[in-house]
Amino acid sequence: MNTPRAEDWRGRGGHFSWRPAAQDARPVEIFHVELGDPGAAVLLLIHGWPTSSIDWFDVAGPLSARFRVCALDFPGYGFSDKPRGWGYSLGRDAELIEFYLAEVVGAEAGVVVAHDRGDSVALLHAARCADGRSAVRLEHLILSNGNIFLPLSNLTQAQRRILDPAAGPQITAALSASVLAEAMGATTFTPPRTPGDPAVQALTATFSHDDGMTVLHETIQYLAERATGEHRWLSALASAPFPVTMIWGLCDTISPPRVASYVWNQYLLLKPGGNRLYFIPDANHYLQADRPDAFATALLHALGPAGDHGPGPLGPEPGAPLLVDTSRERLPAAADLLRAAHPAGPS
Repeated sequence: MNTPRAEDWRGRGGHFSWRPAAQDARPVEIFHVELGDPGAAVLLLIHGWPTSSIDWFDVAGPLSARFRVCALDFPGYGFSDKPRGWGYSLGRDAELIEFYLAEVVGAEAGVVVAHDRGDSVALLHAARCADGRSAVRLEHLILSNGNIFLPLSNLTQAQRRILDPAAGPQITAALSASVLAEAMGATTFTPPRTPGDPAVQALTATFSHDDGMTVLHETIQYLAERATGEHRWLSALASAPFPVTMIWGLCDTISPPRVASYVWNQYLLLKPGGNRLYFIPDANHYLQADRPDAFATALLHALGPAGDHGPGPLGPEPGAPLLVDTSRERLPAAADLLRAAHPAGPS
């Protein structure tokens, strides 16, 4: 199935060959898109499950006015190869983005913006950067709606069934690309998208490419990898030398705002380095598609100087992104806050 949106995105990109370090994996062809001035600062966009880099369709162009925007489809997704039994994992995808940045893009440093499953890949990459094990310096990490703390997530019944090693292959064999795309359009976008919506049609096209539905039960196994490593990755993030920003759509029920709030309070609130938390009030899981304008505004604000903008909306218009919090060195005592509000004491 070809759609204008999918063909437009595919026409902007190309492919490169890559093989993981492990010798049991065959080489794969990786689709990628690069937009903007090749000499500009690098901004890498990382997609989630079960979608692809086309998730960034609405924000890649506007952001390319300032950055060299780079995006790729992981093996098993979008317009990249989708071999069965290839050994899909977060670890391999983290290895891929480091190869991509260093060898294909030729970057020495960059900003990483991630969504959904891509958050987990980015956290693995960030841990390597924090330890000095990456050839590319991470300047800023931006995470958006994803289940980066699984105990507070709301995995759907469909996700759980596809995750099941026994039932997953049978379910995906009976599931069509259009049914999956239409179900996502109805539940993960605000307002809901109809079957004829260009974004839903593009999802159908990318799911169908190279018979991609047949590997869904393999690619979703990242959740087990996530469950094993999430505490370690988040702990490493708390002491990382680069700033971390979270941008979250508030209408998401799968990766609800409580995930972002928990990670912020537990790992980032007292982290040095100008970390920030933003909410987009009227956006769902695919916030970059629901409110590309608000997403880009929050992202550019996060990458700008700290200034004196306190918590609150970034603009006067309804639905403006909200700066919820910035990190600080310590929490003040309650009594100190009261004294600051009433320096002369009670009357």
